[in-house]
Formats: sequence, structure tokens, C-alpha cells
Amino acid sequence: MKNCSIRQCPGQCEERRITHVVKYHGEVIVLENVPAEVCSECGEVLLPLSSAEAIETMLKNPGKPIRTAPVYQVPDAASA
Repeated sequence: MKNCSIRQCPGQCEERRITHVVKYHGEVIVLENVPAEVCSECGEVLLPLSSAEAIETMLKNPGKPIRTAPVYQVPDAASA
């Protein structure tokens, strides 16, 4: 394990599989099972270069999604 990259955070980064959300060409895309390093203390997430490259490749030709999800907009607090 390596130290967290956030200054003064005593945490250690550990390898995990995460769900990562990106906005690509105006579309929200949810990626599951992404290898990442996550700090045990602050939760900071770092994607290794291999994960970033795999995401970039997948976004160029994403294929059919395994499922879809509804998207909601939170109303403006001033109008509520």
C-alpha cells in the first residue's frame, strides 16, 4: 500500500473495484468494476493509468449498456 496523496491525510491507499461516473459528449455514463486506489481515511480515489486508458478506449466504442438508470434533477432551493 502507498500513502494517500492528500496532504496531511494519514491514510493508506488500497486497491478496490469502484463504480465511476463520467460525463461524455453530454451523456452520463456509469462504469462498474473499475480498478482504483482508494484512501482508507479520506476516500480519495486515484485511477491507475491502466484504468484510465481502458475507460478512454471503452468510451470510443461503448457498445450496449448492461442496464439503464433514471436520472433526476434536484429542484432549485429558491423555488422550492
